[in-house]
Amino acid sequence: MKKSLLVASLLASLSLSSTAFAGEAFVRAEAGQSKAKASIDGFGSDHDKDTAYSLRGGYWFNSNFAVEGHYSRFYDETLYNDGEVYLDGKLSAFGLGVVVKEHATPTDLGFFVQLRGGIARGKVSLDSNLGSDSATSTKPYYGIGAGYDFSKTFGVSLNYDHNQGSGDGLKISANTLSLGLEARF
Repeated sequence: MKKSLLVASLLASLSLSSTAFAGEAFVRAEAGQSKAKASIDGFGSDHDKDTAYSLRGGYWFNSNFAVEGHYSRFYDETLYNDGEVYLDGKLSAFGLGVVVKEHATPTDLGFFVQLRGGIARGKVSLDSNLGSDSATSTKPYYGIGAGYDFSKTFGVSLNYDHNQGSGDGLKISANTLSLGLEARF
């Protein structure tokens, strides 16, 4: 995966024109719904939906290529509670990746589509009346989005992202549909 990310970054940077290196930092907030699915070897699988959010930030090297870091929370729900015994579950991730964007107009304003991908460190946490535990794994993430840039400093987008994690017979995925607001400065 590291080689694929390096090749994608190199190809994207080679396609950049030298006059387009204006560069600007960005922050993006996204909120929507995530479908989290868990599968445990020998026990089967189950899924649930929850409100999700993501806070992202990074740097646009030009209007088509950026690097980003993010924190995403996909799931935070009570899985069981009978008044005495309870079990709460959380699913979140920190990630680092690249974003490639293409506008429908030559002015770099208006409608656009974007792809993003990278590596995320996912964490599943369980908290119960008997104690707490958590597990982490590092896996690739990817996403696609479409939106509208109203100005050089503000845009909105509708995004779909896929994150995954695994370990010790447990496989988890989170598919998230979100609305994002991005400010560039």
